Amino acid sequence: MQKALVIDPGKCTGCKQCEMACSYEKDNEFNVAKSRIRVFEFHEDGKFVPYTCTQCAEAWCQQACPVNAITTDAASGVKLVHDNLCVGCKVCTIACPFGTVNYNSTTGKVIKCDLCFGEPACEAACPTDAITYQDIDQTGFDKMKMWAKQSADGAEPSGPNPPVAH
Repeated sequence: MQKALVIDPGKCTGCKQCEMACSYEKDNEFNVAKSRIRVFEFHEDGKFVPYTCTQCAEAWCQQACPVNAITTDAASGVKLVHDNLCVGCKVCTIACPFGTVNYNSTTGKVIKCDLCFGEPACEAACPTDAITYQDIDQTGFDKMKMWAKQSADGAEPSGPNPPVAH
């Protein structure tokens, strides 16, 4: 069963606990610059949106890598960067249309989300459940239930945009 991170921006408070947990899990230090998840801040609107690798089915980062340092784990679908193969050319960072592959100047390699091999630190650290780790086939289920209930009550469906699966 493949799983994905589901992000509900309406629940995000911008606390950045997800960023801190990620950097600590991956690099053993609290440093948001080394996080594989980022919280985009929209100051004018007072909104925050966590965002990380979407694990694209046809990953441009993987296709662009000249040394095949990015592979797909067959069981999880996660795109993995192999440090022993990565030469730090950054072609994958350019190829990613979402900007979720980043260069780590300390190691000279690229970094991206690997879903913490099934136990995402960002999800565990999120105090508002803005980030959840769900069966990929059920990622829109909660939103569908909300819309169905509102429709059944005769109300026009409203509320925040649907959560985004990553």
